Amino acid sequence: MRAHGRCGVSASFREPSFVADAVRIARKDLLIEFRTRSGFLSATVFAMLSIAIFRFSWDPTAVTSIDLAPGIVWVIFTFAGLLGLNRSFGVEQADRALDALLASPVSREAVFAGKALGNLCFVLAVQVIALPTLALFFGLPVAPEWWGVGAIALLAAVGFAAVGTLFAAIASNTRLAEMLLPMLALPFFVPVLIPAAQATSKLLAGLPLTEVIAELKILAAFDIVFVAACTLAFPFTLEE
Repeated sequence: MRAHGRCGVSASFREPSFVADAVRIARKDLLIEFRTRSGFLSATVFAMLSIAIFRFSWDPTAVTSIDLAPGIVWVIFTFAGLLGLNRSFGVEQADRALDALLASPVSREAVFAGKALGNLCFVLAVQVIALPTLALFFGLPVAPEWWGVGAIALLAAVGFAAVGTLFAAIASNTRLAEMLLPMLALPFFVPVLIPAAQATSKLLAGLPLTEVIAELKILAAFDIVFVAACTLAFPFTLEE
């Protein structure tokens, strides 16, 4: 009833403020994370520890760093990102802050967009630290190809954040959110992670950016589909 009442109040008024509402919600989440730093530090420590473990268990005579690095990048990216996704709705549960957010004159689509934008910033921040650390530990060459790797990481992060935010909202209503989120989200990450890993492998092998255009198109297509579908589905995940 409450949601339907809000929808009837001058929808044309709220449409221009959709972006502003989403930005405010993302800013709120990022400010909370900046003050506590618990989620970011957990994800960063996990990423650094994973890189160190892979580095000291790596046998360079069996596999080259160029062949090994793409797999490590996306394994770390996936599981470090899940730590932030799980927290995006977890912080709202303690004081029932999510109920207050849903009762505010903000559309649920804007809530999703804000949460997804905050998660995107979180994932990109972890990548900014993890990628140079990986290059340093494994002695990867610093070359123009890394700009292509950055573009791939950005495209993958968009789809990752959209899907992860939707399933984080679903899992937040359960008692086993930490366990349920990976089980729900990981199968939907596969269409994003496979072309991202393939494109990263090609670029680190020295192939030009033109050789990964197909993978970039796949990533962009999945981003469009996932963002649209998750935005439309999100309001139904929070029905009481």
